[in-house]
Amino acid sequence: MGEPVEGVFSGAIRLGAAPRRCHLGWVRHFFTGQVIKTELLVEWLGKHEIAAVQQWVDPTLPDDGDLSREARVMVPEADYDRAYRLFYAEREDEI
Repeated sequence: MGEPVEGVFSGAIRLGAAPRRCHLGWVRHFFTGQVIKTELLVEWLGKHEIAAVQQWVDPTLPDDGDLSREARVMVPEADYDRAYRLFYAEREDEI
């Protein structure tokens, strides 16, 4: 497994698996989507003092600047519930 680089770390994390350890400590899968969305989400979570990172869904693909490439957002286990409330709770109220 590679070392973290500029907010993106390599390696496979199985969805639904137990939290894993990275340079942030224990992290948990929070969101999967196009990298243009995940980069915005990581920035937004950072504004709320949640140190999220991205992980490529397929780390074997070249980093060619494709904004539709799939990435996962991982958040520290300790911040997961707060991140969930901030990001998803308001939207549930709209339904």
